[in-house]
Amino acid sequence: MALFRGMWSVLKALGRTGVEMCAGCGGRIPSSISLVCIPKCFSSMGSYPKKPMSSYLRFSTEQLPKFKAKHPDAKLSELVRKIAALWRELPEAEKKVYEADFKAEWKAYKEAVSKYKEQLTPSQLMGMEKEARQKRLKKKALVKRRELILLGKPKRPRSAYNIYVSESFQEAKDDSAQGKLKLVNEAWKNLSPEEKQAYIQLAKDDRIRYDNEMKSWEEQMAEVGRSDLIRRNVKRSGDISEH
Repeated sequence: MALFRGMWSVLKALGRTGVEMCAGCGGRIPSSISLVCIPKCFSSMGSYPKKPMSSYLRFSTEQLPKFKAKHPDAKLSELVRKIAALWRELPEAEKKVYEADFKAEWKAYKEAVSKYKEQLTPSQLMGMEKEARQKRLKKKALVKRRELILLGKPKRPRSAYNIYVSESFQEAKDDSAQGKLKLVNEAWKNLSPEEKQAYIQLAKDDRIRYDNEMKSWEEQMAEVGRSDLIRRNVKRSGDISEH
C-alpha cells in the first residue's frame, strides 16, 4: 500500500481549474493554478472566495505531473520524497517567487472578500455570517482532509471487520448497498474464531504498516516545515511511533 495513496487523484478531486470555472463569466484568474476567482465569479456563483494554496503546495502541484512523467513506474511515496527534496534544495530566490505569488493571491483574496461583503445588505451579511459559522467546521475538516491526502498522509489502519467487509462486499448477493452490508455483517457474525483470527492478524499487520508510514511521513513534514501536522505526542517525546 503506497504511503501517498491517491495523491494525484486528489488533485483532480479538488474540482475544475479556475480557468474552467470562469470561462462563462470572464472573471480574472491570478495564476494558472489559483483556486481564487476574482470578482465576477462571486456575483454570479454567489460563493465565498477561496483561499490560495501555500507556496509548498503550489510547488508540489506543479512538480508532481513532471515527476510522474519522468518516473512513470515510481510509487507516489517516492515521487513525494523527490519533490520534498527538490523543495529543500530550491534556491531561496526561487522560493521567494512562490512566496511572492502566494502573497499576491492572498492580497487578491482579501480584496475579493471585501468586495463580496460590500454587495450584501446588513441582513444578508448577518445571514451569511450565521451560515458561515454553521458550515465552518465541516468545510475546515474537508479542506484539511484534502490537504492531508495531497500531502500524502498515510491511510489509517483498518479493523479486522473493515478488512472483511472490503473483501466480501462485492460478492454479497443483493442489489442494494444496504442489503449487501447486512449480508456481510451477518456473515461476519457467523465466522468461527479461527476464521476471524486471520482478519485480526491482517489488521495487526495493517497497524504496523500505518505506524511505519506515519513515522516516515512525519519526518518529511518536519523537513518541509509542517510540524503543525505532527502528532502532539511525537512533538513532545521526539519519538514518532504511535503509543
